Amino acid sequence: MSPLRIRQAIILFFVVGPLVATAYAMYRLWNEWIGWTELGLFFTFYLLTGLGITIGFHRMLTHRSFETGPVAKTFFLILASMAVQGKAIDWAANHLKHHAHADEEGDPHSPLEGFFHAHSGWLFSAPPADREKYGKRFEKDPIIAFIDRTFLLWVGLGLIIPFIIAGFEGLLWGGFVRIVVVNHVTWAVNSVCHTFGDRPFDIKDESRNNWVVGLLAFGEGWHHNHHAFPAMAYHGMGWRQFDLSAIIIRTMARLKLAWNVKNPSPDLVERRRRTEATTTPPSTIPVSGD
Repeated sequence: MSPLRIRQAIILFFVVGPLVATAYAMYRLWNEWIGWTELGLFFTFYLLTGLGITIGFHRMLTHRSFETGPVAKTFFLILASMAVQGKAIDWAANHLKHHAHADEEGDPHSPLEGFFHAHSGWLFSAPPADREKYGKRFEKDPIIAFIDRTFLLWVGLGLIIPFIIAGFEGLLWGGFVRIVVVNHVTWAVNSVCHTFGDRPFDIKDESRNNWVVGLLAFGEGWHHNHHAFPAMAYHGMGWRQFDLSAIIIRTMARLKLAWNVKNPSPDLVERRRRTEATTTPPSTIPVSGD
């Protein structure tokens, strides 16, 4: 079997396996309601691994929106790895490639190739992450390199902990169901937030702000803001754009646990703002197959 086929088989296992377990969990709900322990494990691991992706993989690692010490860096990268979205350097390389070719040829997950492609289909059709071009600098950091090499260890830990706490039910809800929900919420940033929502800034790509994804993905749904200012640590602009990740980073900065927090100046924000914020109706978005 070719390396590409092996890679696709592994991705299929990590995508379909938890999905099958989730279907089984939904079936069981018809006869027996979920216990408080299992519900607590689901929400706790959803919160921790989701913040690991948004704060760890995205804002800290990929865009270097802020700096932090080795303990906090290790903590967030481990939590992100537990989300089962791939190795740290692969995740960052794919995301940097997305920004380099946003909604153009070469974008790993543009909705211009179809909504399903942007959501999860790209995992099977896009080429492997270009670590040589987009991920080389990450390999020089010993913490990042270690977390990347030991990816499967953290995936296993994210399943073992809920199993130890609550047995099979804990594994089901705190492990498999949580993986499905966190991953589909994250993938919605690529699909939903490039299809539905507002575009207040004058930029060329199809990124959009979507408040539903903003809530579910801890601030990542303010995706158009992020594309307008990729390095900024706070994606939500103003109190109406709730951004839990930004609140945590701001708290870390006040406690001297984070520094060099990057955000655009008010003048730059106003210069890039459109005369009128626009919302593009879904029917007008050019998606293949329509």
